[in-house]
Amino acid sequence: MKIKSFCLGQLHNGEHVAFHKESFESEKLDKRRDHGYSALKAYLTGFKNLTNLILTLCVFMLNTAQGQQHIKEPYKSLSGSFSGEQVSQSPDPLVAYRWKNPQATDSLEIYTLSPISIRSDKPEHVQIKDLSSVRVKEECVLMFDFGQVNAAWFEFDSKNFDGEIEMSISEYNEPAVFTIGAEHPVKTMAPKQYGDTYRLELNRELYEGVRFAWIHVKKLNRPADLSNIRLVCQVKPVNYEGSFSCSDTMLTRIWYTGAYDVKLNLLHDYIGAILMERSDRHSWTGDAHPSQAASMVAFGNYEFVKTNIRHTSLQANGIASYSLYWTLSLIDYYNYTGDKALFDEMLKNFCGKLDIAYTHFDRLPRLNFYGWDERLGAGFENPNCRESQNAYRMLCIRAWNEAAVTLAYAGYAELSDKYWKYASEKAAWLRQNPRWMTGFGIHAAADAVNAGFVNRHEEETLWSNAFSDRQQRLSYSPFNQYFIIQAMARMKRYSEAITTIDDCWGGQIRYGGTTFFEVFRPSWNDISKPNDAPVNNQCGYASLTHPWSAGVTKWLSEEIVGIKPLEPGFKSFIIKPHLYGQIRWVKGCTPSLHGTISFAFNAETGKGECTVPPGTSATIAIPKTGRNITEISFTSKNLQKHGEDDEFVYYSGLTEGVYSFDVRYEGYRHVTAQEPFTYELNPQITEDTLTRGNWTGRYGSKGYLLCNYDGLKRHRMHLPDFVDSVQFDKEANVIWLNPERTPLTNETEDVSALVSGSGDERRGLGAITTNDPHTRLQTMTVDIRCNKALPYRLSLYFVDWGKTGRRSAIEIFNLDDKKLLTPVYMIRKYENGKYVTLELDRPVRIRINQVRGDKAVLSGLFFD
Repeated sequence: MKIKSFCLGQLHNGEHVAFHKESFESEKLDKRRDHGYSALKAYLTGFKNLTNLILTLCVFMLNTAQGQQHIKEPYKSLSGSFSGEQVSQSPDPLVAYRWKNPQATDSLEIYTLSPISIRSDKPEHVQIKDLSSVRVKEECVLMFDFGQVNAAWFEFDSKNFDGEIEMSISEYNEPAVFTIGAEHPVKTMAPKQYGDTYRLELNRELYEGVRFAWIHVKKLNRPADLSNIRLVCQVKPVNYEGSFSCSDTMLTRIWYTGAYDVKLNLLHDYIGAILMERSDRHSWTGDAHPSQAASMVAFGNYEFVKTNIRHTSLQANGIASYSLYWTLSLIDYYNYTGDKALFDEMLKNFCGKLDIAYTHFDRLPRLNFYGWDERLGAGFENPNCRESQNAYRMLCIRAWNEAAVTLAYAGYAELSDKYWKYASEKAAWLRQNPRWMTGFGIHAAADAVNAGFVNRHEEETLWSNAFSDRQQRLSYSPFNQYFIIQAMARMKRYSEAITTIDDCWGGQIRYGGTTFFEVFRPSWNDISKPNDAPVNNQCGYASLTHPWSAGVTKWLSEEIVGIKPLEPGFKSFIIKPHLYGQIRWVKGCTPSLHGTISFAFNAETGKGECTVPPGTSATIAIPKTGRNITEISFTSKNLQKHGEDDEFVYYSGLTEGVYSFDVRYEGYRHVTAQEPFTYELNPQITEDTLTRGNWTGRYGSKGYLLCNYDGLKRHRMHLPDFVDSVQFDKEANVIWLNPERTPLTNETEDVSALVSGSGDERRGLGAITTNDPHTRLQTMTVDIRCNKALPYRLSLYFVDWGKTGRRSAIEIFNLDDKKLLTPVYMIRKYENGKYVTLELDRPVRIRINQVRGDKAVLSGLFFD
């Protein structure tokens, strides 16, 4: 049997990127990772010239002789060609690939991908022939980097392998592990053999999120040749009909990374919500809102978005806010397509969701989820907290206001008036309390601004209280961050929004991301190397390919290039570019059903061009960029100025055609000063690995708590007079060494066990632990409630009992408002006991997260 497959031979400057033979030994780990990151950077840079990427069609033959079982691929091979534009800032290996007239009903297609680097833990046992072929002489582990995350499965061929083997895959640089409920939570297992082909099959659909892959040669009876080492990648036929670029190359990378993130999750008949199979790989209605938004501006695949809107129309995943995000998705789709037939079809469903929200406004329902951020109740842990409730009410008003506008355009005047009244009534009810915004955090504040009813004074108050701190306006979820930057655009805080985009989405790219993550904190870049295993948390084992994080792609098209519909279907539209910060020029296009709308402008040369498709009418806003405009001239047509404000000069009534223009400025562009990125507390955290279990006289002078020291859930404690309580949540309990069974000598098995604090020499050791691999229990919290404000020193004692290679991360929050107080801190190598000490001055929540190893643990708290 012959299978035609597209093989991407990833090369740089005409030569293979050098394979890496560094050892996995710990002293070489940092060097190896830096080298790998440099290789990826070189690979991406190689896209700058088409000659730097050699792309060839190849045919691989699978051996079916002598009755051997042959491999069966689930989809046909690629059916298009490389006829589009190469984009050096895109992580997508198919960014220039084009299908002829792709349809929403098209099946998935497949292609093969070769690695860009190979490494071994025992280089002397391996002969690396090229980037897809090796000869293995003895037992070893081979690690392959494929350059970017792919929706793929892992295979290789061998005619002479005789031994035992396992294979692994991951989105990061260690074999992945996920929660109970996945078909295979541990993404390592023996492959299935089909003739000469060995394939790792982890789930019924085959694909996982794969950037890194491993071959573990456990036993080898004779040397073996492994060839055609590859990923088989799946893709939904879809073309890049939209584009984005600007002088800030990170923003360009962000746009294309968001587009690629969504593209990887385009399945046969719906948009997926996660690439890795961890038991939740299905369509989530709220997640689909930013995913669809990005998909429309990047691909113009409106028929497929329509299919997904239908697919999600009758489900809300038990989450009240997700029903409203579905209504916003239908509004987005209608604004971009003018598809009144679908709007009419969905009208009853649409109004039903809005009406249910009206009944919810006064008597709030169980919200179940509003986001992973601690301030929103940390996902499913406490979703009915005040911030989530306030945010949900603001989301209701937003949905009613936007529905009213859309219904008016669709010809439903009576329904439009109904929802205007809903929004006005509830806004008036809120304002009966002049302090109605008191206590609004960043998420509720953003939803209030997006709701469209706050006045200028209220907006300024919200900005001052919730947005002005650069660090605090970051959400843990890029999903929620999308709504925050939407609000910042409404407030015309573009410079700050661009900074926030770089902190959130740019930070993920600096972490090594080629797709966007489920959750992210910028301080991850300070505690980990690029592509290290992420911090697991209240979302469970973190996903690094989550299309709910791609809303920024639509934001950049609408706010930086500035292309937005004014009437449904782009019957009329505006181009209003915002060139702030380092943005000196911008270029992009947005697909519409009338044709492609394109725009380019260089604020340094003053030259620009736009394309208006047939059947549409455009308004173009020429940006002043903080300077005076002395002249605007259009070379092809004589246009009259329509209006002017402090930031733009407007020309309207542009009909079909290509318009070139020249703008002359006087003066200099004002560059906004960079905002500081600070934490409310930035303690000098210290570590102590010498004291071990001998804490008396060194720690705990004010008080202590020894976890499970006197039995399960029986903590030995003496709390300081300024601490009312210490409360654990989401923890499991364990006793490793019972002091009642330990001789009254200092000759215990391990001096990392804690002395009793009672003056004798008894030692014991218990711990609270996370509950992984159970779903969303890769984290636990410690709430320390103080009765007075004063400085104190807190030391946390960690022991990796059993030496399982644990890595854990801690986050410190204000206990009252759940604001993050410090950068995330990583704890490594604590098998012999380690104290982590920090200075505090208030009630706090400490969240302890598992990263790698068997559960995160905590054995004691000491107050000084």
